[in-house]
Amino acid sequence: MSRSGTLAGTTMQDRPADRARAYVGRFAPSPTGALHAGSLVAAMASFLDARAHHGRWLVRIEDVDATRSVPGAATEILSTLALLGMHADGEIVWQSQRNELYAAAFAQLAAQVFVCGCSRREIADSQTGELPGNEVVYPGTCRAGLRAGRQPRTWRVRVPSPAAPQRWITFDDRACGHQQQDLARHAGDFVLRRADGFWAYQLAVVVDDAAQGVTDVVRGMDLLDSTPRQIYLQHLLHYPRPQYLHVDLVRNAAGEKLSKQTGAVALDLGKVAATLATAARSLGLQPTPGLTMDGFWQEAIAQWAIRHAADAGRRR
Repeated sequence: MSRSGTLAGTTMQDRPADRARAYVGRFAPSPTGALHAGSLVAAMASFLDARAHHGRWLVRIEDVDATRSVPGAATEILSTLALLGMHADGEIVWQSQRNELYAAAFAQLAAQVFVCGCSRREIADSQTGELPGNEVVYPGTCRAGLRAGRQPRTWRVRVPSPAAPQRWITFDDRACGHQQQDLARHAGDFVLRRADGFWAYQLAVVVDDAAQGVTDVVRGMDLLDSTPRQIYLQHLLHYPRPQYLHVDLVRNAAGEKLSKQTGAVALDLGKVAATLATAARSLGLQPTPGLTMDGFWQEAIAQWAIRHAADAGRRR
């Protein structure tokens, strides 16, 4: 995804009117295990941004994929956030309880949705291009209908054709600057409902952010390339577009994103002050040793507001 420059033709741009809404941020963990250093940094960034804007901070459990949810993990995540001084401003939302909302949005998109009979292997073998994270670009095989003898597997949304100027999605990320992506070339028609019947992340996150009135999404850099697909769905569903801020990832010694798959371990909750300080330093802050928890958060919020001064003052 390019970070600079402009293109001729029509693109899907930010709508300035959306920027006047009162700030609502969110942290949306998947309950695949306990919080680790990487997920804590994402939580802290979203929490600090909400507090620096005198806004609301919501927590949403993204458990729409039951096959990945670990029993008890969501409760542990919520307990850890509370122990570290991060309390949601409202009821906790669970994706697993929101199927009707996703179904309604899916029905609204019916004119743009088609059924696909391709397996992951077949799509990978098409070799039309790759997305970050080893994703492959769907080649449009089933756009005109299922071939004879094929069974429905997934439901995909059509993106604009390679010749349409609307295929370009542009937005300004508060950390990364100007972004633009050619949906036809770098995403292709993407999945809204999976072969196992679960709703895809791209649809669920867009519906949830709109339903909760989220104005600002602060999350890890690994989701930067997903943002154009989400903006496209917001456009089709006539939802307002949030502002985005993608923060640097915490990485392991091999330079890989810290995750459960790359050896991330649960936080040491016996050393709360040190745990908070380490996360703050990952975000470029300079915590003062020996502060109480309230003192830590007051200082961290003030430092975050200074680092993001242009944004922190826009809704006061």
